[in-house]
Amino acid sequence: MIAKLKKMTFKAISILVLTVATISCVAAPDLPPAAVAGPFGRASLAPMLEKVLPGVVNVSTTSTVNIQENPLFNDPFFRRFFDLPDRPPRQRQRQSLGSGVIVDADQGLLLTNHHVIANADRISVTLQDGRDFEAKLIGADPETDVAVIKIDAKNLTALPFGESQSLRVGDFVVAIGSPFGLSQTVTSGIVSALGRSGLGIEGYEDFIQTDASINPGNSGGALVDLDGRLVGINTAIVGPAGGNVGIGFAIPSNLAKTVMQQIVQYGEVQRGQLGVGVQDLTPDLAKALNLEHSGGALISQVQPGSPAAKAGLRPGDVVVAIDGAPVTSASSLRNAVGLMRVGSEVKLEILRDGEKRTVTAQIAKPPREKVQAARLNERLQGAELGAIEPGHPLAGRAQGVEVLNIEPGSLLWQAGLRRGDVIVSVNRQEVRTVEDLRRVAEGSRGPILLNVRRGESAFFVAIG
Repeated sequence: MIAKLKKMTFKAISILVLTVATISCVAAPDLPPAAVAGPFGRASLAPMLEKVLPGVVNVSTTSTVNIQENPLFNDPFFRRFFDLPDRPPRQRQRQSLGSGVIVDADQGLLLTNHHVIANADRISVTLQDGRDFEAKLIGADPETDVAVIKIDAKNLTALPFGESQSLRVGDFVVAIGSPFGLSQTVTSGIVSALGRSGLGIEGYEDFIQTDASINPGNSGGALVDLDGRLVGINTAIVGPAGGNVGIGFAIPSNLAKTVMQQIVQYGEVQRGQLGVGVQDLTPDLAKALNLEHSGGALISQVQPGSPAAKAGLRPGDVVVAIDGAPVTSASSLRNAVGLMRVGSEVKLEILRDGEKRTVTAQIAKPPREKVQAARLNERLQGAELGAIEPGHPLAGRAQGVEVLNIEPGSLLWQAGLRRGDVIVSVNRQEVRTVEDLRRVAEGSRGPILLNVRRGESAFFVAIG
């Protein structure tokens, strides 16, 4: 009897061991080689991260900002009435933290976000091994929020670029950066969505959305796949209190790489234009146009003399592909064209009257936005204003409107304004574009107060 019980017990134990082994096999599916380490086959990202972490750095900046004072002290009539002496604006030093990614070890080139280094007087980079370097700004593109900086250092580790266009929703990714100044912080998650746009975060949006924790300070850091390849640059979050709630966004590495190549070669992004106004082709519009196809970019306007006009494009045409890549929305067409170099040829597949056609257009340089300041407000007589030129010392470092030309002896000249100055605010309202300045200046009936940047200094100009 005892022998029989022993036999049954041994048999039960054997079954239990077999069952546990089976469950273990089911519960531990095949993992990428980079995610397996240790003598017991423990799932871990450590081997991959040991190679990747030296390529992600801490970026700190120092900038000078003007201290806001009572507007009365900037009112010329108030100062004249109380006989107050002129004085330069009070300033203070401001520091901020972000992250960066080494992408070229030989040249010392790093990728980060434009908003991390914008308006910085000094950029410092701290490596994983503790070495500190002062970085030089090579160039930045505010429209995509990409910046390229350079350090003079040896024995650097660069991250290889991955193919961000091959990502799929559900792929595992890892975010690395310096949230809240905590350098070399690693979080993991999945790709939650692709091609996110229309968020109003940047001019050109084609974000990777991820639930890997991204917090303030992660900006400019790396989003990598499980093989340690760079697939994105972490750049923004959506959160009610500015913290992580599982919705983060990264710039695709292919887009960042294209922008970087242009910045390194030309010092700027030579953004081209096709000369069309487009909108999404909704199901209702497709039905009204007798099209079975929904999705794509519907051409609503063609600018005379533009590359689109020369190629024969017409309002009502629907662009469904560009150089063989599908066009799913107006923003996808805008992103694709906006990153093409001036002079390059592009093949567009369009739908016209339900038939597919292919046209070829040559990307042209967009016309420069210029305006005579007197058209905005008669007090601004004598100056020509426009967007900051790419070769300007403040290009990529300041946002505002440049004084392209100024007439000697004019009221603005007498007030101290000179060619190359950058107007950053009007009547204490920030201006980034000519349109912003137009909106503020046209509505001004009294004296106009301009905040102007010239090199590393800033000052106010009052126009009565």
